[in-house]
Amino acid sequence: MVDKRLFREAKSAKVALLLTVGMGLVVGVILVGQAYVLAEIIDRVFLGGQGWTEVRVLVAALLGFSALRGLALWVREVTAQRVSGRVKTALRDRLMAHIFALGPTYARGERSGELSNTVVEGVEALDAYFSQYLPQLATSALVPLTIALIVATQDTLSAVVMMVTAPIIPMFMMLIGSIADRMTKRQWGTLSRMSAHFLDVLQGLTTLKMLGRSREQVKTIADISDQFRRTTLGVLRVAFLSALVLELMATISTALIAVEIGLRLLYGKILFRQALFVLILAPEFYMPLRELGAKFHAGMSGTAAAQRIFQILNTPVPRRDPHPASAQRERPAHFHIRFVDVHFAYEGGERPALRGVSFAIQEGQKVALVGPSGAGKSTIAHLLLRFIEPDRGQILVDGHPLAAWDARTWRTYVAWVPQMPYLFYGTVAENIRLARPDASMDEVIQAAQLAHADAFIRELPDGYDTLIGERGARLSGGQAQRIALARAFLKDAPFLILDEATANLDPENEALLQDAVARLLAGRTALIIAHRLSTVYDADQIVVLSQGRVVETGTHGTLLQREGLYRRLVTAYGGI
Repeated sequence: MVDKRLFREAKSAKVALLLTVGMGLVVGVILVGQAYVLAEIIDRVFLGGQGWTEVRVLVAALLGFSALRGLALWVREVTAQRVSGRVKTALRDRLMAHIFALGPTYARGERSGELSNTVVEGVEALDAYFSQYLPQLATSALVPLTIALIVATQDTLSAVVMMVTAPIIPMFMMLIGSIADRMTKRQWGTLSRMSAHFLDVLQGLTTLKMLGRSREQVKTIADISDQFRRTTLGVLRVAFLSALVLELMATISTALIAVEIGLRLLYGKILFRQALFVLILAPEFYMPLRELGAKFHAGMSGTAAAQRIFQILNTPVPRRDPHPASAQRERPAHFHIRFVDVHFAYEGGERPALRGVSFAIQEGQKVALVGPSGAGKSTIAHLLLRFIEPDRGQILVDGHPLAAWDARTWRTYVAWVPQMPYLFYGTVAENIRLARPDASMDEVIQAAQLAHADAFIRELPDGYDTLIGERGARLSGGQAQRIALARAFLKDAPFLILDEATANLDPENEALLQDAVARLLAGRTALIIAHRLSTVYDADQIVVLSQGRVVETGTHGTLLQREGLYRRLVTAYGGI
């Protein structure tokens, strides 16, 4: 009934959790005090013939107990929310940090909508588990036990009946737990699929409209929503049925105590004050167990979400070579980069991407990667960006292993311009300044000018303060590429990875970008991933890849003289 992984997470808020449980126990003790005082008042007034003035101290004590109970309940609620808040914050931070550590390679293999749902709604679903179920679990053990021990001092038989009937409720909860667990996990899985599909549809809405498939997606979403509705109703039916049975069991158990006390009171086997005291406490004895049944279902959604959360957290981070982060603190003296027999495979070795790749990039050179789709070009870029690490072989920078630099430090020396840059919801200036958050506005403008972006930015409604929309939806492809180039100019890194930025653009934008790229390449060491062979004819060296292997290296002229893959690619492209 307790998820050990979630219980370990609660240790981050151990003090608040103990205080929450402690307040639950205090409430139970106060209930005993209220029952005792109330039984004493009724016994003195109705059987002892005393007036209300003679029991005013007891009445004041009863009112005081009520006030203390209210205060304890308030403190318990506040501390319970504090437990939940701290655990959720810590878990969400760890989850995001782990996803970042896993990197883009992992994220590309997952549905972004499902990941987003896990980080936001999944972690939020743990609220009921930590603020209600977990504290109630401890309270349901401590409070009934405390009440039973105190009742035993007044009436042993009633205490025995309580202890015999009490385990029936948790036993029933364990019986229905497996059914409820399966249904709740199915409900959470359906919600995650619905969230992921809905995000896919929103992001691909233009394509769907163009292909005339938007109505079909409306029907698909309706079907998934209906499946979620049916699953949710199934969970609610189990919850309502179990609540009914728990209430019935608690009521029958309370009635059983009332009957045995009534019979003994009738035959003078127990004093009225003792009988009343036990009868007042009997419902309170079962109350924590009844509340546990209700909060059990509230916590189930948290355990269902936790399964996916811990699945992500248990995904191993790409292996790092065992070089201490402090081994290299200074910038490399020379950006001479060598790949030495580098191997890498995706999906745990099931899908090889690189098979013994070796080549070199001399400082100041422009080296182009050429090859058919799936040859390993992007994998090489991701290795240089430290998104992934080689399975075998080495990447050397100025004679030192690349792994000798902390990944975050290394990336400060690298500027990456992807073919399809990602622009975030925010202003133009904020998107450019991502490359160097401390850059002044003058530096941002200068970078935009070098990227031929300043002119179109100033024509936007609010210039550099214009909100460009999610994924740069309000900009053209050429404009988005120039924003990405402006980032690279602002970063001013010595090593540049350029995933050919001029592909699929109109001639005017292409000319502007070619000029900006030429400025950016000047004086820098660069690796260019080529999609169009005409853009790499003047590269200092061309590395031709096929099926994860280097099959040719050389300049455009020397490679054309060979009857190799490069010549065939150029011929197919129409270059000769």
